[in-house]
Amino acid sequence: MTGALRIWLKPANLMLVILALGLVSGAWMWRLGDPAFLTAVRNFTFDTYQRIKPREPLGQPIRIIDIDEDAIAKYGQWPWPRSRMAQMVDRLRELGAAVVVFDIVFSEPDPNTPANLVSRLGKLDGAERSEAERLLSGLPDGDKELAEAISSTTVVTGFFNQSLSRAGLPADKSGEAVLGNAPLDEILPPIVNSVKNLPAIEDAAAGNGSITLSEQTDDLIRKVPMFLRGGGKNYPALSIEAIRVALGERGYVLKTTTAGTEISAGSNAMVSFRIGQLEVPVTEDGSLLIYYAHTPSDLTVPAVQLLEGEDETIRERIDGNIVFIGTSAVGLRDLRITALGESVPGVMMHAQIADQILSGAFLQRPDIALGIENGIMAAASLLLVAILPFVGVIWSAVLGSVIALAIAGGSWLAFSRYGLLIDPIYPLAAAGLVYLCSTILLFAVTEREKRFVRRAFQRYLAPDLLKKLENNPEALKLGGEIRDMTLMFMDIRGFTPISEKLAPEELVAFLNKLLSPLSEAILAREGAIDKYIGDSIMAFWNAPLDVEDHARKSALAALDMLRIVGELNREDRFGFHRPETGLGDVMIGIGLNSGEGCVGNMGSTNRFDYSVVGDTVNIAARIESSCKEIGWPLLMSEMTASRCPDFALLEARAIALKGKSRPVKLFALVGGPELAQTDQWKKLVIRHKACLAALPEASTAKIETLVRDCLAVAPEGLDEFYARLVEHAVKPKLRAV
Repeated sequence: MTGALRIWLKPANLMLVILALGLVSGAWMWRLGDPAFLTAVRNFTFDTYQRIKPREPLGQPIRIIDIDEDAIAKYGQWPWPRSRMAQMVDRLRELGAAVVVFDIVFSEPDPNTPANLVSRLGKLDGAERSEAERLLSGLPDGDKELAEAISSTTVVTGFFNQSLSRAGLPADKSGEAVLGNAPLDEILPPIVNSVKNLPAIEDAAAGNGSITLSEQTDDLIRKVPMFLRGGGKNYPALSIEAIRVALGERGYVLKTTTAGTEISAGSNAMVSFRIGQLEVPVTEDGSLLIYYAHTPSDLTVPAVQLLEGEDETIRERIDGNIVFIGTSAVGLRDLRITALGESVPGVMMHAQIADQILSGAFLQRPDIALGIENGIMAAASLLLVAILPFVGVIWSAVLGSVIALAIAGGSWLAFSRYGLLIDPIYPLAAAGLVYLCSTILLFAVTEREKRFVRRAFQRYLAPDLLKKLENNPEALKLGGEIRDMTLMFMDIRGFTPISEKLAPEELVAFLNKLLSPLSEAILAREGAIDKYIGDSIMAFWNAPLDVEDHARKSALAALDMLRIVGELNREDRFGFHRPETGLGDVMIGIGLNSGEGCVGNMGSTNRFDYSVVGDTVNIAARIESSCKEIGWPLLMSEMTASRCPDFALLEARAIALKGKSRPVKLFALVGGPELAQTDQWKKLVIRHKACLAALPEASTAKIETLVRDCLAVAPEGLDEFYARLVEHAVKPKLRAV
């Protein structure tokens, strides 16, 4: 018996071989089932490849007319009158657009057409109704205008695949030829109903394509069906219909697996299609794998520029281009996520596909990809099993690393050079399982202890602290570090009467409705919420990560919070303006202070939270409680004010804070840098300083005169602030008398 055979016959090695072979077989069967987890990991891998090496935009003649937020603000809410859409089409024709492509469906009549307006006449009858109908009949018909504009321009319209619709199938504007006799009804995604354009608009168009984009479970669009099948016809995607019309082609040539020598694991499938001389590879169901490029800066033309820009300036960007019309306005909810991690409007997806096809840069997942991946997995696993008994765990780990690099490198090479998508994760995971078998045999007890510790920590540590612990174990120690920080305390004024008049569930709803947007305002300015204390919020800036200009950002957050409360009150979002409640506007007070604080994990050895303590915290809390005494809802310390020199600040006065031996000078934050730059504010600052300088010695009448001068140029709302200032100055004089 040879030495190698004796090694193989050792019980531990035989166990390893049996376990490894079992794992290989199980992995093979698991992969055939393609569970959601494997799909998600594979998608993540291919997305990462695209982020590392996105497609290079080659400057294809494509433009997007973007109906953005500025356009909505200028021309009114969506949908716009059809006459304005006709104006856009006419404008694009005049500027030389090769094809105009609508990522918009005009499925309902324009509400402003004469017919619709007549239907709204209501109870009018007799002469009044006849006269109204006569006057309305003279108004322009927006639908007709748009149809006429489309008929005089090369336009591609769109439709949605919607099975719940009752509109029927859309118009089929293109022809097709099929290579192979594979039944397309079994291959292409079905369409049985659609949301489509009005007949006059659809008939006037030169092409008609599907706007529908297929999303996966993570809302990221990686592939789009190029054809839908219904009623014995093929309906193309909007992007390829735009290319077909632009090239002047009459139809498409679809190639299936039964054409020539093409195979697809014994099943019917699509292989590719052609538009003229353009050959486009697709997946088995006729979908295009999107290879994303970063959006060129000159791709998008705002709708306002199109309608109002100078002809020559806009013509350079429109002439001879395929022009897509769509919207990026957030309120219209047409935003999609790309493999590059970018959120883009839906119209950008169609433009990306058209640009990719014209550039000839494709991604393919070949039919034999699964066989390649299974073969790599089996070869790597068997190689590790063969050498583990001879070289030991360390050298097997070295070999495993080399195998992993080879598999990952080969997958990357296939993608970067040939556009082939070969999954490296599945073979690597199988090889990793084999390596894990050896470590289990050698370190079973140690691994069991580690798992116990990990589970124990997960029971009482928050996930973010657990992650920090894994990266930096010293973080478990109590205590913390001294950092320069800005602290905020916010409190609801008059909370006791509010709580007395509301039922417990109403009180909770009120707090959630108020504290949620206020918390979002803090987070939006890079603040961290330490805790909620009843009706109060404690927040801080510059921990655990550095925040540049943290004092200024805290001031901006505080101004945002006051604005939000004002908006909620104006809209009566709390319902307190109803007479039966006996409540009025909700008021808050905010205190800001900057200085050193000790921040870190505070608590006991068994339970702790990331928080901050120190004199800076105490002063911030005292400042907030002084808002009512000062007569202004937003106060900050002199330290914080010195870091916000460009803000609209008014010195309040030095007041004695509870627990402090010396008075602390406070400043009222009235507004941001925009207000501070106004001439009116500059006048107020001069008069305010004169008023403060005169307070100690001036008579009561003089003080009141100075205050009136201040209020004459002060923004609205400072009356109580100056009333408290006068009250504070006059009381000592009255006591002296």
